[in-house]
Amino acid sequence: MNPFFSKILVDIARKRLKASQKTTTEFSKRQIVPVVRNLQVELSHAIKEYIFIIIGVFSAGFGLKGFLLPNRFIDGGATGISLLLENITNIELSFLLILVNIPFLILGARTLSLKFAIKSIIAIAFLGFVVHYIEYPTITEDKLLIAVFGGFFLGLGIGMSMRGGSVIDGTEVLAIYLSRKLSLTVGDVLLLINIIIFSFGAYVLSIETALYAILTYLAAAKTVDFVVDGVEEYVGVTIISEKHEELRTMLIEKLRRACTIYAGKGGYGGKGQSYDKDIIYTVVTRLELAKLHTEIDKIDKDAFIIMGLVKDLKGGMIKRKPLK
Repeated sequence: MNPFFSKILVDIARKRLKASQKTTTEFSKRQIVPVVRNLQVELSHAIKEYIFIIIGVFSAGFGLKGFLLPNRFIDGGATGISLLLENITNIELSFLLILVNIPFLILGARTLSLKFAIKSIIAIAFLGFVVHYIEYPTITEDKLLIAVFGGFFLGLGIGMSMRGGSVIDGTEVLAIYLSRKLSLTVGDVLLLINIIIFSFGAYVLSIETALYAILTYLAAAKTVDFVVDGVEEYVGVTIISEKHEELRTMLIEKLRRACTIYAGKGGYGGKGQSYDKDIIYTVVTRLELAKLHTEIDKIDKDAFIIMGLVKDLKGGMIKRKPLK
């Protein structure tokens, strides 16, 4: 790493140690090095996440200004509400995207985490900036192509933003919140929200526009599925590592997630023999995956991680734990 950045990280590490231990004494290199290593992991993951968000915002901007907006099409979710309001008012879409999403982000700060809400605010504000200031060419006037490819690029943007640990459509947050309160799946809640939006669009604009909006929504939803391997809320994660005790502590203390420990045997030892090994299994929300990978890399970059989609779950403590 560049000596200048290394010096900055060392200074930050010293300040963190002094703040955590409430002392002004100097710390040894052995104490500073692990903190610097954690800072490097946090920085590299943060850069990767924001690259995802930037790509997502430009893709969503292209879908909106290159396809949907010039042809007065709408979509589902908060973006669809914004497009609908833009069609019936004189307010610019860039401002509506921010205004419509504010209530959802406030809800996200209360039910998920402040960090997630801040990242989402940044992403949505950046999307508003892109829509307002960047000129995209109008690609086509064919309604079918507008619906399909407008939805594709918008879904690509939403999916990439989710990969970066944020959202650019706040109805996802509302769906997660209501699914916990009403014992419905996230998909069911999103479907109900969009039925209301499309019905209003059919009344205000036209039935044809609403039907094309449904096609746009389906294209966007399928693209999000492709980008993030499913929009289900929960992901089952199996972690195999020599540092299983440190990982277990991290899951409980930092992510506030319960986990299950399996007693397993490694089948490939140094001399071919098997050996005892604890295996960790936990269930997290999709929006927690970026943070989970960051924390695992801090402890063991060589940890073997298996992830699988969890369609739905019942009972346990996961629904009462906040996203930290």
